[in-house]
Parts: sequence; C-alpha cells; structure tokens
Amino acid sequence: MSTPSSGRVAVITGASSGIGAATARALAADGYRIALLARRADRIQALADELGNGSIAIAADVTDRDSLVAAAQRVADELGGADVLINNAGVMLLASFTSEQRAEQRQMVEVNLLGAMTATEVFLDQLRPGGGDLVNLSSVAGRVAHAGGAVYHATKWGVNGWSEALRQELQPDVRVTVIEPGAVATELTNHITDEATKQGVEQFYAATAISPDDVAQVIAFALSRPRSVSLNEILVRPSAQAL
Repeated sequence: MSTPSSGRVAVITGASSGIGAATARALAADGYRIALLARRADRIQALADELGNGSIAIAADVTDRDSLVAAAQRVADELGGADVLINNAGVMLLASFTSEQRAEQRQMVEVNLLGAMTATEVFLDQLRPGGGDLVNLSSVAGRVAHAGGAVYHATKWGVNGWSEALRQELQPDVRVTVIEPGAVATELTNHITDEATKQGVEQFYAATAISPDDVAQVIAFALSRPRSVSLNEILVRPSAQAL
C-alpha cells in the first residue's frame, strides 16, 4: 500500500496492544524501525522481538515526563532520533459525571490529552529536522458528545483543537495528522469501572467495532503520502455506526 520508508524511525505510545501494536506491525512491514513505548514492558519487549529490524521496547508512562525524556534519549542514542511520533496512548473510562468518578476523570485528562502534549513536547526537536510526522489518535468522540462520556469527549475535542493549532504552527517542518476512529475492538472497554455503562458499551462495540488493523492500515497509508499531501483529519469508523 505504501512507499518504502527508507528506514524511518517511528515512536508509538501505548504500543502494548490494540491500535498501537497493530500500527507497529503495519509500519514495520513498510520498513520502519519502531520504538515501542508503554507501561507493560513484557508486552512491548515481546512485540519488539517479533518485529525485529532494530525495533526497541521502552517502558514509559505518558503521564511521567521524566520517563518520556529518558525514552527520547534512548531513541536518539539507539535509533538516531524519531521521524514519526504516534500519540496513541489513551483510556476510556466512561461513566456519569460525578464526584465518585473524579479519579477516572483526571486520569483521562492526564493520559489522553496531557500525555499526548508531553510526548510531543519531548520528541518535537527530533521530528523537526528533515520533515517529521506527528500522528495524534483522537476519536469520533471528538466530534460528537453523549451522556456518560463528558470527560472522555472533552479530551478528544481537546486533542482535535490542539492538533489543528499545531498543524498551522509546525508546517512545513512537521506534518500533523489526526486519526479519529469510531468503535475499535481493543482493550479500552475493559477499563470501564461503571458496570452499567460498561455493559452497554460492550454491546455496542460487539455489534459495530472494526479491527485495530483497519486503523493501522489507514495510519500507514497517511504516512506513505508525499510530503506535499497532508491528510489532516481522517475519520475511520464502522459503516454501521452513526456519527
């Protein structure tokens, strides 16, 4: 599908499962060297061993800037720096907006929005030389909002607005692409602590979800386009899902 990557280096956060792991496999097949970032060190190490081609696993938490700084140093030292940063790490802790959910609400903001901002800030100097790519994983939830997802929606709307401002600020040095999936069969629904909400979401996902590989192939295609082509916002959703 895509043009040769000429050994470009892609850093992927949240790479231990789901869209992150699928994207790592898709880009490795295109010749990328991959830096896999996630908290679950055993999973990303197994994936790095599977991918080969100089791929490395780095235990890192996007809510911990020091761990991202250390990760960026490893990428620079071992892979020569990042050409692509894919901000994929995220959590979806849906529930009614109440004080009882304040820990989950803060976690979503810190991972989904501030985590992406911190990773970008840390890796940005590596992306600038020679023209890099920043890919931010948002969601259909960044376009519409529903009861039970107030803070999750807020984080994804935030990602979209932040990304659009960055697109204007960083061009032409860094190309910014926003991927907005609908329901995708990942571990996201497993993390929902509100049982009533979880049951409804799982039923919806069972009926409509696409695979992480579908999203990964879209990301690989966007990155393969010539630098003169910018696919700024890409909506990827099940054909049966209403916006």
